[in-house]
Amino acid sequence: MRKLIVLEHISLDGVIQAPGGPDEDTSGGFAYGGWISPYSDTILGTALRRQMNLPFDLLLGRKTFDVFVYRVQAKTLGSCQR
Repeated sequence: MRKLIVLEHISLDGVIQAPGGPDEDTSGGFAYGGWISPYSDTILGTALRRQMNLPFDLLLGRKTFDVFVYRVQAKTLGSCQR
């Protein structure tokens, strides 16, 4: 059986969002995108890089998958159309 390792960005009040910018996901009227940026430091960066540099499979939620597909297409095709 394999391990399931979760790397998650979650605030103390339960907001889960990637460390993107303010306009990353405004669905449902969410106005606090990019909230984690001021709290990032070298310790967090080192821990995330260490884990993400290991071989891994990715389990994505629907919205994250949509973002990944869009960016991978842009990278592989050289342009992006939604």
